Amino acid sequence: MPESLVIKSLQRALLAQRSTPGLLVHSDRGGQYVGNVYKALLRDAQAHLSHSRRGECYDNAQAESLWSRLKTELLELRDWPIFRDLADAQASVAEYFDYYNHKRRHSSIGYLKPYLFHQQQLANIT
Repeated sequence: MPESLVIKSLQRALLAQRSTPGLLVHSDRGGQYVGNVYKALLRDAQAHLSHSRRGECYDNAQAESLWSRLKTELLELRDWPIFRDLADAQASVAEYFDYYNHKRRHSSIGYLKPYLFHQQQLANIT
């Protein structure tokens, strides 16, 4: 994944929602997450960078779960070819992310929707 894509995604996330000092941003150890520009963006947002331990996929269990669910609930339900083109793939994944975060209930957070759970956590901070 290009470093520019990771930086642009972080910039969008930081613009979309005011970060709380002490925000923890977790990623794997990919080179795009350890560059100076990425680290400077986090520093400016008073956020902390967290990395998985080498070879420990369970350190990033939430993201691994998302990808597992996406593969099971979106990709495996479709016939080949799965997507018509890149635009269809991008739209389908974006729709799934919206569903996953705003509509799908998660047992690990008391069967709440992640967006609602996140809003409750923010309310407890402020």
